[in-house]
Amino acid sequence: MTNDEALALFRQTGALLDGHFILRSGLHSRQFFQCAQALQDMPVVERFGAALAGRVRDLGVQTVIAPAMGGLVIGQEVARQLRCRFIFAEKEEGKLVLRRGFKIARGEPVLVVEDVVTKGGRVMETLSIVRDLGGHPLAVAVMVDRSEAGLDLGVPLISLIRLHVEAFPADQLPADLAATPATKPGSK
Repeated sequence: MTNDEALALFRQTGALLDGHFILRSGLHSRQFFQCAQALQDMPVVERFGAALAGRVRDLGVQTVIAPAMGGLVIGQEVARQLRCRFIFAEKEEGKLVLRRGFKIARGEPVLVVEDVVTKGGRVMETLSIVRDLGGHPLAVAVMVDRSEAGLDLGVPLISLIRLHVEAFPADQLPADLAATPATKPGSK
């Protein structure tokens, strides 16, 4: 799946929104990837999952971990396509943690899967969990990489869509964006 094919699928499913959005990172943007819209249809999930799995198949992944909520659907599908274990990190007192009896063995080869990355906060939290438990993070695979160039996660960042989308701090909004009411459609 090419970058353009993935973008077309996002547009076709109504998952690429235009307007004024406040991102999880706190930045403001004119575009928002509402991955949940694209991932509500299983044939679309399978296509995105197969495309991501195809890009990481040779890494030797034993476990896929995803931060809840955004990475759950695509993370599970990538794990299914790779025929490996799937676990997830979830919030507890505002911080991502492993719960539900999930464990990571020392040296276990782990792939982190997320829907969208902008500043990489949740991905970095998830990588820290893997490292703190002695796992071996191989890479981060995302549907959409909208980060600025130079995002250093300490492992390769693999994406279906790489798109520069302008993002602004709240106190540096362009006039047109400042004049448009903001919405926060993502998870909190």
